[in-house]
Amino acid sequence: MRRNDLAQYDELADHWWRHDGEFAALHWLAAARSERIPPAPHPDALLVDLACGGGLMGPHVDRLGYRHVGVDIVRSGLEIARQHGVVPVLGSVLAVPLADGCADVVVAGEILEHVEDHVGVLAECTRLLKPGGTLVIDALAAGRLSVLINVHLLERVPGGPPRGLHDPALFVDRKRLLEAADSLGLDLELVGLRPSMREAIAWKFGRRTTVRMKPIRSTAVVFAGYGRKR
Repeated sequence: MRRNDLAQYDELADHWWRHDGEFAALHWLAAARSERIPPAPHPDALLVDLACGGGLMGPHVDRLGYRHVGVDIVRSGLEIARQHGVVPVLGSVLAVPLADGCADVVVAGEILEHVEDHVGVLAECTRLLKPGGTLVIDALAAGRLSVLINVHLLERVPGGPPRGLHDPALFVDRKRLLEAADSLGLDLELVGLRPSMREAIAWKFGRRTTVRMKPIRSTAVVFAGYGRKR
C-alpha cells in the first residue's frame, strides 16, 4: 500500500478499541482532547467529531454531556463508532454535510496530517462552530525532527502508528495554520504533546491500559491546538 492509504483503516478495524493494538496512542490523544473540552452548557449541546474513526472520543463526550456526531469517510470505522454512542455521518472533513453554526464544540484530532488542504479543514471547523464555540485539534508537525520521530522511529515501536499510515509530505505547517486560523476568526493556541515516559514503559509491560499525554513547549513533533471562534 502507498502511504496514507484509506484501505489501512478497513484492514485495522478490529484494532480501534484494543488498548494494546495499532491505534493505542489514539486512545491517549482522545483522553488529552477531552481535558480541554468544557462540560456541555445545555442539554442539546452538540460536539462534532471530525475524522472520528472508531469513536474513541465516545466515552469522554458522553461524560461531558454532549450529543456526539462523528464524521468520517471510512464506513467500517463509523459502524464501530455507532456502537459507542456516536451518531455517524459519512462525509469528507473538507465538505461536512452539517449546517453552519450547529456545533458548540468541534474536534479534529489526527486528521490534518492526512489531507492536503489543512486550511480547508480549519475553514470547515470554523463554519460548523457557533460564535464562542470551542475547537480542539491535534496533528503532526512538518519538519525533519517530526518525520524522524513519527515515521522512522515510532512506526517501528509498539504503540506507534502502523507502518505507512502517515505521509510526511502532508505534515502540518504550524505557522500557516495559525495565520489561517486568525484570518478565519479563530483564536488558536498551539501546545506540544508527548506521552509520559514512565507510563509508556508501564503500558508496554502490560501494567497500564492508557498513557497520559503531557503538554510541552515544543510543538515540533506532535501538537494540539485549542481555540474559540470569535
